[in-house]
Amino acid sequence: MHSRPAGAPSSLNRDILRLAVPALGALMAEPLFLIVDSALVGHLGTVPLAALGIASAILQTIVGLMVFLAYSTTPAVARRFGAGDARSAVSVGIDGLWLALGLGALLALAGSLATPPLVSLFGASEQVAADAVTYLQISMWGLPAMLIVFAATGLLRGMQDTVTPLWIAAAGFGANAALNALFIYGLGWGIAGSAVGTVLAQWGMVVAYVGVIGRLARRHSAQVRPSARGVRGSARTGGWLFLRTVSLRIALLTTVAVATGLGTEELAGWQVAYTIFSAAAFALDALAIAAQALIGKSLGEEDHARVRKVLQRTSAWGLWFGIVVGAGVAAASGVIGILFTGDSELAAIVQPALLVLAVAQPLCGIVFVWDGVLIGAGDARYLAIAGALNLVPFLPALALVAVFHPGGAAGLAWLAVAFFGVYMLARAATLGWRLRGHAWLGSTLNV
Repeated sequence: MHSRPAGAPSSLNRDILRLAVPALGALMAEPLFLIVDSALVGHLGTVPLAALGIASAILQTIVGLMVFLAYSTTPAVARRFGAGDARSAVSVGIDGLWLALGLGALLALAGSLATPPLVSLFGASEQVAADAVTYLQISMWGLPAMLIVFAATGLLRGMQDTVTPLWIAAAGFGANAALNALFIYGLGWGIAGSAVGTVLAQWGMVVAYVGVIGRLARRHSAQVRPSARGVRGSARTGGWLFLRTVSLRIALLTTVAVATGLGTEELAGWQVAYTIFSAAAFALDALAIAAQALIGKSLGEEDHARVRKVLQRTSAWGLWFGIVVGAGVAAASGVIGILFTGDSELAAIVQPALLVLAVAQPLCGIVFVWDGVLIGAGDARYLAIAGALNLVPFLPALALVAVFHPGGAAGLAWLAVAFFGVYMLARAATLGWRLRGHAWLGSTLNV
């Protein structure tokens, strides 16, 4: 087993910061895209914002189910890189890009055709449903780009590079904001302009990643053509993570369905609260990305002592980071709704839910880190099983909100308690139980 001073705290802290700080900026790209969309669309009125809530829930569900393209690629690449085989590391990452392109093309075609029936499942009003269909059908053509960005980001993370994704994400966010403002208000395209602007920005990011990874492949003489064996391996190892994500998306979609049943204002309010949660989640997930990359690399080096140190240090950082983020959300809870909609009444409905979210942030920070640790260790099978178990207490709690049907601020607050409280506690319990043992250290990646 390779040896190193695993207990050197300053060295490990520097490694965590080196990966987590740039990862924070890159991870914020997706929620910032949604925040820009929500803020610009929100000033068009409550109906378009509610429509965006439905459309984004469907779109994020589809994209979220494919997140294994990043989360399976990172540890697979990192283990090979840690073992000193950079050529194989880059090659297996490129196989993930080909898989992303194929899946993205199929999903774009199928999703565009299935948009109207998918939107109808939410039972929204005719006007809200029409706007949701418009936004979603256009956005479907950005799916291949979104999945390629996932896989490319996972490849670079595995190579211990989180800086390049930061620069690409920053450029993509700037382009998204400018294009959305132009198309929504400059050209008067309304909610359709928001979708077009985001799709164009996503494909621009793909162009940037192709250039970066092409240079990386030439440097390490990696194979750039798709390998049938490698693509199958990427799909196989991502299967368990796909099932894990299915459980996460069931939780989200059932929550949106209950919010829809509470009313249009409550649905619009949930869109604001969940947008802030998504932004905070991606920020807190930066530590999880650092844990994935460091643990994957350390396992490739067969350094289990360092793996344990990474777990301990990132858990502590997750707790404190969650406290800081929660304090920020609480402090801004009174103005967030106004910034999104300009409607003081809707802002008052949202504020109690935002305070629930703020209290839950330290717990969320730990959950995201522990999730990243097990992903980095390749413990995908357990994560899939745990995901199903987490729904056992959550779905009954959500059903109570639907049955008692509280309205206004109280209804939205109880919805937040179910999602940010009950569900996140369940995740913490299942992840914490696993990490107390040693079985996760022996997990393997079948790529």
